[in-house]
Amino acid sequence: MKLADLSTGPDWIVWIGFFILAVLSIILVSGHGSCFISGYNMASKEEKAKYNEKKLCRTMGIGMSVIAILLLIMGLFENALPAFFVYISLGIILVDVVVIIILGNTICRK
Repeated sequence: MKLADLSTGPDWIVWIGFFILAVLSIILVSGHGSCFISGYNMASKEEKAKYNEKKLCRTMGIGMSVIAILLLIMGLFENALPAFFVYISLGIILVDVVVIIILGNTICRK
């Protein structure tokens, strides 16, 4: 069974998701866009002062680009990838999110 066999919706949804994540990851990797980081944008000035904003943005951007690349792979190769690639992708995304949280709370602190 292929990944395309599981797809019941339109393909453009995957491409819109990829485009949004790719644009956000480019903004974050450039060191800008801290307003897109949940929790950081609502923190007080004292709490924000504890973090290196550029490192935090880059960490979040790199983590988001991993997810965007997975969406790109699934969009391009849906007819060739096996159906269990969905589980592999979910595992990679789960590990990616855990790593982002750990790095955001360790190396991104001043």
